[in-house]
Amino acid sequence: MPALWIAHVRVTDEEAYGRYAKLAGPAIAEHGGAFIARGGRYVQLEGPDRPRNVVARFPSVEAAEACYRSDAYQAALSHAQNAADRELVIVEISE
Repeated sequence: MPALWIAHVRVTDEEAYGRYAKLAGPAIAEHGGAFIARGGRYVQLEGPDRPRNVVARFPSVEAAEACYRSDAYQAALSHAQNAADRELVIVEISE
């Protein structure tokens, strides 16, 4: 079943996070991921406010997790480690 990769982010270092984003996109696409939302308008109803919200659709939970654990994505993530406060979850879509 398809899955969503949902990230809530507060960027603290725009330059470093830009390097992450440049590398993360191809790594996500390589695993069948496609962006549904990146940034844009949002309404924070509960929890910590993270002004950057990203949703990508993957063919499966396994594909999304494989992406996260891939060498390419981990290389991208190394640029985001000290450049943002992030929360990331993978959720299976019940269709």
